[in-house]
Amino acid sequence: MKLQIRHSTTYDFEVPVTYALQKVRLRPQPTHLQDVIDWTLDVQGGRVETNYVDHYGNDVALVSIDPGAQSVVLTASGTVQTHESAGIFGKRYGVAPLWHFKQATEATEAGPLVVKLAAPLHDEADTLAALHHVSAAILAATPYEIGATEAGITAEQALETGAGVCQDHAQIFIAVCRAAGLPARYVSGYLMINGQIDQDATHAWAEAHVPDLGWVGFDVSNGVCPDEKYVRVAIGRDARDAAPVAGLRIGPGDEAMIVSVQVQQ
Repeated sequence: MKLQIRHSTTYDFEVPVTYALQKVRLRPQPTHLQDVIDWTLDVQGGRVETNYVDHYGNDVALVSIDPGAQSVVLTASGTVQTHESAGIFGKRYGVAPLWHFKQATEATEAGPLVVKLAAPLHDEADTLAALHHVSAAILAATPYEIGATEAGITAEQALETGAGVCQDHAQIFIAVCRAAGLPARYVSGYLMINGQIDQDATHAWAEAHVPDLGWVGFDVSNGVCPDEKYVRVAIGRDARDAAPVAGLRIGPGDEAMIVSVQVQQ
């Protein structure tokens, strides 16, 4: 499936910026599941200082904001050809070892609610079937609800809230897998939604490492495994590692952010 993507992020600052530097993870990497036909990153109000590939294999652009700027616009756009895989990314590994993805982070630390959800992974001989059961159980425990949680919330806190969005669902799934001793990782990217071009955010899902299969994806929010409608951009141990944009700013005042995403054939 050939997908056209346009992702714009606008930051408006209350007062002129003294200094700001952003880590931008907005460039999809070519894999056996996707071919990047073309891709550009346009920056208004700043400039790309350098690019590098991090220890997860993510393409990272370091963007500095022009001194005195009161707004910056990051626009990533391009075309990606995707391929069907039934959700299986497979036995493909980068620099980060599997044990690294067993380690809990602050966002994926297992509390009593996470541990309870992990029970099927201990009791079920069929790991893949158990993971599907866990995915459904997470969605039942935390129905999708925009605004129910805030950025930075942990997996356990999202379960306590009883609702969440794709970031929460992915982190809960990861926490549950790690509580059962399975490697799991966070994936950020894009999803083409049938009948809807305009979106207000990127998408996120999780991957668990299953014996004999390798990495297998689970989109808890939609109750499916990722297919050709998904474009993967970045991976990490949690949402922070794979955030599309993150950084620091020196100077007083608040900032506002507006995100616009378009995904279509």
